[in-house]
Formats: sequence, structure tokens, C-alpha cells
Amino acid sequence: MVWSWGSAFAGAACASATLTAMWARPRNPTFHLVSISLSSFHLNLPLLDLELMLTVHVTNPNPVAIQYEPALISISYSGTHLGTAQLEAGSQSANSCEILQLSARLDGLEMAHHAKALLADVARRSMVLDSTVDIKGFAQVWWWTQRFSVHIDSHAVVDPVFLDVVEQKNQSETQVLFA
Repeated sequence: MVWSWGSAFAGAACASATLTAMWARPRNPTFHLVSISLSSFHLNLPLLDLELMLTVHVTNPNPVAIQYEPALISISYSGTHLGTAQLEAGSQSANSCEILQLSARLDGLEMAHHAKALLADVARRSMVLDSTVDIKGFAQVWWWTQRFSVHIDSHAVVDPVFLDVVEQKNQSETQVLFA
């Protein structure tokens, strides 16, 4: 085999492209519900809507900063939509962790439909809440902008008396959007 500058350049370019592709592939962010606190009641005769503050720890494991659009988080109980939480538009630095405060509102009418089960959960001090959200955003490196979408499913067991998070399982899946 004869050595040439052309084949050396082609090999170096191929190795550089492989390393860049490995470095640039999107990694799924991680989410951890740290705490829930009751922020207020809203009288919605004859019921009360609850307003909560959710504290969420978010990790961006990617080597680039991201910008994301506002999103509505759907909160459900026993398969029924119970309320929503609002994620405001924002950004997060590369390889970083942040604490987000999310305002959530639970519908008193929907809670009334599940009153018997909710009271049983209070007596047991264990309530299961599920949430889902799709977050759209983009990452930019110099002149190149890449759009993405992250789908998050969260399953949390909460003590409904003290609002402690007992256990949780969160899954996120990042999809790169082309268009």
C-alpha cells in the first residue's frame, strides 16, 4: 500500500466527522421533581381550585446551550386530566443543571369527581400523579441551528398530606426535527 497525502487527508476528515457526530448527537435531558408546595386556593363555587408550586431540577447533558418555547404540562390522576403546570420559555447552558419553579393549577371539579379515591389516598398517604409534556426548542452552534422536541413522561407518588415526593420515575426522549 502506498502512502499519500490524499489518503491521509481523507482519513483525518473521516475521523473528524465521526468525532463531531458523536459529540453533537443530542442527549436526553433529565428531570427530577424536588418538591411540591401549596401556593393558594381559588374559590370556584362550590369547589376550590388548588394552585401549587412545583420545584423541578433539570439537567442539560448536551455540549451546547438550548433555548425552549413555553409548554403546558398535563397533570393526571387515575387516568383523568386533573390540571396543568406552565413552563415558561427560557434557555439553559451547556452541561448544566437548573432549578425551575413551575406554577400548577388543579381543577376542583375534577378533584370532586375523584373525591372517594382522593380521600382513600389521603388516608393511605400515597397518591399517584402522572404528567406529560412536549417541549420544543433549538440549539445553535455558530451559524447552524438545530430544532428539537423533548417528550417527557413523569410518574410520581406523592404524600397528599405533606406534599412530599415519595418516589418518581421520569422518562424523556429527544427527537431532532428536520424542516
